[in-house]
Amino acid sequence: MPIGGDFLVIGSGIAGLRAAISLADAGRVVILTKADPRESNTGYAQGGIAAAFGPDDSPELHASDTIAAGDGLCVPEAVRALTEEGPRYVRELIDWGAEFDRDGSGQPALGREAAHSVRRVLHARDATGREIGRVLWQKVAAHPRVTVYDDALVMSLVTTRTGECVGATFVGRDGALQQINAPRTLMATGGAGQVFRETTNPAIATGDGIAMAFDAGARVADLEFVQFHPTALSAEGAPRFLLSEALRGEGARLINGAGEPFMTRYEPAGDLASRDLVARAIVKEVARTGAPVYLTMAHLAPDYVSHRFPTIARACREAGFDLATDRVPVSPAAHYVMGGVETDLHGRTSVSGLFAAGEVACTGVHGANRLASNSLLEGLVFGARAADAMRGSGSAASALAATLAAPIDDEAASTPSLPEPLTMRDLMWQQVGLVRTAEGLRAAVPQLAAWRAAAASRRAAVPADRDCRRLASLATVGFLIARAALRREETRGGHYRSDFPNRDDIHFRKHFADVLRTS
Repeated sequence: MPIGGDFLVIGSGIAGLRAAISLADAGRVVILTKADPRESNTGYAQGGIAAAFGPDDSPELHASDTIAAGDGLCVPEAVRALTEEGPRYVRELIDWGAEFDRDGSGQPALGREAAHSVRRVLHARDATGREIGRVLWQKVAAHPRVTVYDDALVMSLVTTRTGECVGATFVGRDGALQQINAPRTLMATGGAGQVFRETTNPAIATGDGIAMAFDAGARVADLEFVQFHPTALSAEGAPRFLLSEALRGEGARLINGAGEPFMTRYEPAGDLASRDLVARAIVKEVARTGAPVYLTMAHLAPDYVSHRFPTIARACREAGFDLATDRVPVSPAAHYVMGGVETDLHGRTSVSGLFAAGEVACTGVHGANRLASNSLLEGLVFGARAADAMRGSGSAASALAATLAAPIDDEAASTPSLPEPLTMRDLMWQQVGLVRTAEGLRAAVPQLAAWRAAAASRRAAVPADRDCRRLASLATVGFLIARAALRREETRGGHYRSDFPNRDDIHFRKHFADVLRTS
């Protein structure tokens, strides 16, 4: 028998939880999460949450920094919503018990990160995401009208013959395929870093939400813009642990194998340049010297380093490095997807009844490159906005028609079998990673399309196959990223084409969307 609810939330990160808190006041909420309820990209957000709190700050200044980092493609209305409403939602977290770091006067301590013109980043040591998740889960768990199904892998969205989303199917712990019916569904599944071989994202970040929404007919946009974080731990045998941008904000330096700081050779802002520029500078320095690069905090007080960054220090120690005194090897890794399921400013997608918020969504707030520590704020603000819209009436927004959309045909598989996930992820890293060319992208697109079609064929035969759902997501999102990257013949933000190294505002200062051709 299908499960029913007034609202369905898919995902248990900051956007989904903040939405669920508001939705529970209006009806019965069901949350489906594919792992432990507290396992999400939110928990891996070390750096902090940005908001205009300081006396030298304002929403307008925060908006200006966000737009500058977005490299000409931010949607101004989305940025305005983020920066003007952000302080209200952060204060709400504090009122609910979030334990952010405090300064000597008892006020929230504000940190500085790359591309921010002032200190505006609130931290809970170096585990800000986990602290926010803790507070939100306490609110959700206390509400009698919220039901959570964990270890529930959503397999597909349920749509009517007229294209309206009315729920989803999922596989629970018993392995059986189940259905949940709901008139309004929020996709809050987070990112897709696992599409790439090298990533800071957890294993659950396989892009399921983007893939399922696309398969259901929703438009996806700006997927060529993938942020490669410049400083992931790069030690043999160690996980690609994120070394937060907050380290450089507090004085850490990037040095080459000879111990020389090198960032000012490539960027005037040095170590505090935006993430896309730092990542490219690292690639250039490695090519120039033929040696790895490192992050060092040895010039800072050791007690300060270990106290300020206990989680990162512990992870480094487990890999055999002392964060306070050693040179820690780093290199870029896939970290965040700026594009996703296209929405208006209230989370409405092009599919009636389907909403999206957080990293899975594309509001245009990040443009071509996300400003550091804006992701948690986006989850709060747009999770709450989506909930407000879901409680009201109406469906898809006419504003979505402004994006240039290209239909995609869903053709039969030409490849009879699927590869191992690592094969697919390796292809994405080699051909669709930090440095892209037409040659590599043209080789990747048809291969990914064939794998996507093969996964669809297998899923039709075995609809409850969890592994096949993962492969289908990786292939679909990989194909969409590669196709979008091939189309954009310029370099902008997180999208770097070595064969088109310059930004081209005449032809490409615009957003592109893809949609599945249905007829």
